[in-house]
Amino acid sequence: SWSEFMGDCVLKVPPQFDGRVVTYPSYKNMQDYFSWRQADCHINNLYNTCFWNLVKQKKLTHVEAKDRLSGTVSKDKNELLFSEFGINYNNEPIMFRKGSTIMWTEIAEPKVDTIKTVREMESDKNVNTKLMRGKKRPKKKIFLSHVDMIKDSFWIGKEESFD
Repeated sequence: SWSEFMGDCVLKVPPQFDGRVVTYPSYKNMQDYFSWRQADCHINNLYNTCFWNLVKQKKLTHVEAKDRLSGTVSKDKNELLFSEFGINYNNEPIMFRKGSTIMWTEIAEPKVDTIKTVREMESDKNVNTKLMRGKKRPKKKIFLSHVDMIKDSFWIGKEESFD
């Protein structure tokens, strides 16, 4: 799979990612943490987008690109991308601007309202043989998110999901 995406570039060290499992004392602490991590992702990606365009397209060395970006703020980086490379950073894919967040959420299974015969249950591989008349059994599901977690609109109505 490596060569499919990277061509003739030799894999010297396996790729790595920054992943964490955290528990926070309150919903607000967790919300602040996710917002901070997403802001950090944005800052890092904006820098890296500038850095690698300077290296790949302007043929600057790594040191020259680092020096060129030294002391710049987001506004300067956005201007550099647009004026020198024709890139409007706000049009870059959201997964790069906002990062990827993997979270658990509880989902409810549908209610089982019919009673099946033993023969029907044995022939249906998808039916749990325990009858759950009128009960919801909580189930967890993992979902991948590339949304803006800094804005309050993401968090509205999700407090119970993060208990």
